[in-house]
Amino acid sequence: MTQQAEAVRDVVRPAVEAAGLYLEEVTTTRAGSRSVVRITVDLPEDAVGSLDSDALGDVSRAVSAALDVDDVVAGAYTLEISTPGTSRPLTELRHFKRARTRLVTLKLADGGRAEGRLTDVLADGATAVLVLDDDRRIDLADVVRGKVEVELKRLDDVQDAEGTELGESAGEDTDDDVDGAGFDDATAGYPGRNEEG
Repeated sequence: MTQQAEAVRDVVRPAVEAAGLYLEEVTTTRAGSRSVVRITVDLPEDAVGSLDSDALGDVSRAVSAALDVDDVVAGAYTLEISTPGTSRPLTELRHFKRARTRLVTLKLADGGRAEGRLTDVLADGATAVLVLDDDRRIDLADVVRGKVEVELKRLDDVQDAEGTELGESAGEDTDDDVDGAGFDDATAGYPGRNEEG
């Protein structure tokens, strides 16, 4: 992480935590004459589901305000706030905890694979065990990498249920979209303090 990204992380962390969210990643890059600040936020690891559009918008405004108060990004910049999405590989304990209730594929250290719905993550000190829907238990230490599988059928079910409760607009912002997690991979962009237009 660059020194500027670290400085941005220090400035925006309180705003993200005040919103009840987890600050996943911060990157800063130059795009021509201006900077691009990309911030990835997520729900806490014990939460199931995905970040909704209202929460994403609220934290985006709070982060933008925090950056405007502090001068850690000089000149014009664009702020992009997003969630990890299903494309994020599952490599850390918190990633697996966030993937509970999802269909996952696990690449194992012995070269094998395991697939199933992740129903629980049992963590006891230094050891963690993944529990799949058929009650298979896999030590996290035996998993090289995992990924969330997109479930189109589950998307249809969620959209139907939400459509009944919320009306026609529910299909646009579901808890499980094609990316697999509502606003996962969603980005809220805001011009920075000195950005024109």
